[in-house]
Amino acid sequence: MQPIIIVLIILVVLVFIALIKTVQVIPQAQAAIVERFGRYTRTLSAGLNIVVPFIDTIRNRIDLREQVVPFPPQPVITQDNLVVNIDTVIYYQVTDARAATYEVASYIQAIEQLTVTTLRNIIGGMDLERTLTSREEINAALRGVLDEATGKWGIRVNRVELKAIEPPTSIQDSMEKQMRADRDKRAAILTAEGVRQSQILTAEGEKQSQILRAEGEAKAAALRAEGEAQAIRTVFESIHAGDPDQKLLAYQYLQMLPKIAEGEANKLWIIPSELNDALKGLGGIVNIPGAPGSGGNGNGGAATTPAPRRESPPFDKN
Repeated sequence: MQPIIIVLIILVVLVFIALIKTVQVIPQAQAAIVERFGRYTRTLSAGLNIVVPFIDTIRNRIDLREQVVPFPPQPVITQDNLVVNIDTVIYYQVTDARAATYEVASYIQAIEQLTVTTLRNIIGGMDLERTLTSREEINAALRGVLDEATGKWGIRVNRVELKAIEPPTSIQDSMEKQMRADRDKRAAILTAEGVRQSQILTAEGEKQSQILRAEGEAKAAALRAEGEAQAIRTVFESIHAGDPDQKLLAYQYLQMLPKIAEGEANKLWIIPSELNDALKGLGGIVNIPGAPGSGGNGNGGAATTPAPRRESPPFDKN
């Protein structure tokens, strides 16, 4: 009985192993390559799949999702013979599991070597300055070459990114000094521009202030002139309204003579000719001896012909 039990146990184990090998569950976004006696038979897609146990074997399981592979820094020589280290990141996706399995031994290693070679070819035609400022151009050129070369491997390169471009230490120091000089230059230009703008605004303010001050002075002068003119008109109208005679005018002339003679600077003053006519009228009234028009003129009070009108000679009060 024991040999039969052992045989039954062996058969159960074999059946269990056969079932395990017969039923293959492939996860989502994966594919499996099936070989029969070492030859490619078919590709299993996601889900439940049935294979022939001990005849069909699973060669490879491939992830169909987009993969991100960073590559270590690679030394690259630019057109001006400078060595720069460039880090790259490749975003790729397997589109044909059969080609990725049989067309290339290791597509990861193949993509890395192709990336390094293509990158050296592209950077070799650029100088350092263009290399540092043309990342998008380098990415596009690198992606185009990789996508074309990896198409037959069943791989699509979606993106290529340059993580870092590191020039030599001496070049970094020179670039830092240049950048510092550029920043100092821009700061000096901005400072000068600010001072210039401030001076312009100050000059504009002074100009407007002077204009406003001049306009104010002109208006004040105009108002003063208008006031004086109004005062003169008022006096003139008052005089004409009072109808002054010759005697009043002569009296006013005599009242103003002492004021004219006041002051140390008044050494010489002129008596207007109108004063003679005024004194004639006044002399006739008060009978001032020797005054023009009076009776005591040395001729016995006889009337004389008035002299022609003329300007009186200057009178020195000293």
